[in-house]
Amino acid sequence: MSEQFDVVIIGGGPGGYVCAVRCGQLGLKTAIVEKRGKLGGTCLNVGCIPSKALLHSSHAFEGAAHHYASFGVETSGVKLNLEKMMANKDEVVDGLTKGIEFLMKKNKVTYIKGTGAFTGAGKLNVTADDGSVTEIEYKNAVIATGSEVAPLGDIVIDEEKIVSSTGALALKSVPKSMVVIGAGVIGLELGSVWRRLGAEVTVVEYLERITPGVDLEIAKTLQKSLTKQGFKFELGKKVTSAVADKKGVKLTYEPAAGGDATEMNVDVVLVAVGRRPYTTGLGLETIGVEKDARGFVPNHHWKTNVDGVYVIGDATTGPMLAHKAEEEGVAVAEIIAGKAGHVDFNNIPGVIYTNPEVAGVGKTEEELKTAGIEYKVGKFPFMANSRARANGEADGLVKILEDKNTLKILGVHMIGTGVGEIIGEAGLAIAFGASAEDIARTCHAHPTMSEAVKEAAMAVDGWAIHI
Repeated sequence: MSEQFDVVIIGGGPGGYVCAVRCGQLGLKTAIVEKRGKLGGTCLNVGCIPSKALLHSSHAFEGAAHHYASFGVETSGVKLNLEKMMANKDEVVDGLTKGIEFLMKKNKVTYIKGTGAFTGAGKLNVTADDGSVTEIEYKNAVIATGSEVAPLGDIVIDEEKIVSSTGALALKSVPKSMVVIGAGVIGLELGSVWRRLGAEVTVVEYLERITPGVDLEIAKTLQKSLTKQGFKFELGKKVTSAVADKKGVKLTYEPAAGGDATEMNVDVVLVAVGRRPYTTGLGLETIGVEKDARGFVPNHHWKTNVDGVYVIGDATTGPMLAHKAEEEGVAVAEIIAGKAGHVDFNNIPGVIYTNPEVAGVGKTEEELKTAGIEYKVGKFPFMANSRARANGEADGLVKILEDKNTLKILGVHMIGTGVGEIIGEAGLAIAFGASAEDIARTCHAHPTMSEAVKEAAMAVDGWAIHI
């Protein structure tokens, strides 16, 4: 006989496993199904976490090789041990995946390895790698299957010379040259890793700007900084072909608006044009769950069109961010348990882990202008921040946008070293309906990078002290 659960969650990524933990905490009999064989999803296994491990390692290498001498730390003979760097990355991932398995046991969640597919109302089959099938009955199901790499035309990704983000995390040697197709978060972060380790990196982007969706002033500041570091940008260009051979990859691109094509030969091409929902092969049609033309499962408060079936994370609409999925996982667990689950989609931070980092939450200036909302702006450069200067990390700024009439903070955008660790303050301020003055009159420790947030808040009303 099949086992019965209050909740079955398909997908063990950030949204799925967090949902499982919260369901367990709320006393629901819960199962989580994951086909990868390791929990954590793309984020932990081949995404957010391994990329941050490599970003940190590559930053340390570049610092020792090129920058520490300015602090009086003289080094010589600095060498890159890529194999050890990759091993460290894998060790981090392995430790965290085991930690998530422990959380399942701690919260009495049944972890089933295999591919889940709906077979009928309230029924699910899980097929393991060895072909064995586990039958499950459920009262509620949560689709948390995440997303996969979006392809680009007929370009064949072999994960050796033409790579996705997965292959870019596991290159066996540092390429002399790399082309990144797409100037979004993933492309710039992974391009940063290999640029620091010695590759010449060129970014080809269809739009006339980098990082679409980011506040434009911040995006332009980031592009200037990355250009100083050695990045080359080909904006307003579309890639028409990329073909791998024994020597490398022959890449062809041309102006997006039409024009003469350019050919170049490079060692590695990274295709980073976005991600698409992973919603195929789940048997959704068996129970009548609807998908849109792009494969997303629409939702109303995370409920699909089928009673008792919910969807969270990248499989549905909204920003494709791990922390967004986590918030949704908690909300859905609480709704199933009869509580009031909620997520404020206007207050979800985004971070780009380049150096300098980019972090933002709330509305951008462009969005406010489009909406016709009157606003005030306060800015403060890290060049005028004591801690940033002492650390030799003075690139960037903090910008705060406040509603001119309600005096509520509408958006906060930053570029600078480590600003991903600071943006939480801005999110909290927005959550509580704070004004810029509320931040300005809150004492911040000195000397810290966070003082730039306080000074930007002061600047909204024209009384910043250090500029």
